[in-house]
Amino acid sequence: MIGLRQRLRQAWHARHRASERHELNQRNIYIVPTRAGLAFIVMLLLLLIGSINYQLNLGYALTFLLAGAALASMHITHASLRGLSLHLRPVAACHAGQASALELQIANPGRERHGVGLGLQPDAGAAALAWAEIGAQGQSALTLTLACPQRGLHPLPLLRIESRFPFGLFRAWSLWRPAGQVCVWPAPEQPEPPLPIAAGASDDSGERRRAEQGEFDGVRPWRRGDSPRRIAWKKLAHSGEWVSREGSEPQAPPLWLDLADTPGAGIEARLSRLTAWALACERSQRPWGLRAGGRECPVSVGAVHLEQGLRLLAEYRG
Repeated sequence: MIGLRQRLRQAWHARHRASERHELNQRNIYIVPTRAGLAFIVMLLLLLIGSINYQLNLGYALTFLLAGAALASMHITHASLRGLSLHLRPVAACHAGQASALELQIANPGRERHGVGLGLQPDAGAAALAWAEIGAQGQSALTLTLACPQRGLHPLPLLRIESRFPFGLFRAWSLWRPAGQVCVWPAPEQPEPPLPIAAGASDDSGERRRAEQGEFDGVRPWRRGDSPRRIAWKKLAHSGEWVSREGSEPQAPPLWLDLADTPGAGIEARLSRLTAWALACERSQRPWGLRAGGRECPVSVGAVHLEQGLRLLAEYRG
């Protein structure tokens, strides 16, 4: 029975195609009584039976008054969602084991809306929903947390928008599958491994020594943050003028990170090491390139280059 229920639920969820926006209307909003609503209906039936049995006119009046209030509540609950539109902002990438934030924008073209909840389906119980109050002719932003345990490109999950306003007797909801994917990079290895030795790095020791000793090209006015080793102390002693010697900083050779040269028992561990190396190169602003699975990311440095390299690792299919 559980397997059949899961298959039916999967088939039902598969009917919802991915879309950039989700407009809520009569065709995609569903409504059913809640547990409190079912108890209320049972109470109305008992009141009606008692009124018929004892011929109580006031009992009839109370029963139909409460039934009318329930029907009005059902209409208001359905109208709390009707006309809203949902839009998902671009999803930021994250490392495996972290959580990505889904930022959703809810636009309301009509009157004020109360008690609008949004969550992930099918895990969005009433307690897990993020709730919002949307002003008339206004917008509201909600942020959902999406757990990303594994690297790769994953389709965005099914979302559920729900309302039980005003009395909680009925639950109106709609399902939306946003178009797009979330990119999950490999988790960096911890503790961080040392960087590999670049090809030909042993030949530039003389250049590094000359840079460390300080071969300078000229002088410039002193600026806050300059190293004391660059200050022209003799000139300062004679003229009292603060100047700094200017020269070229030592440049580390470009580093190629190759999956074939990465030790490790499993592919995920090797990808984690490449990720840690790429992050270390970016922190030190050292140019680096990446090779993995027949694909190549050319030597460069910067945030865009780092994102390209990590995406290559996320998409790796050994």
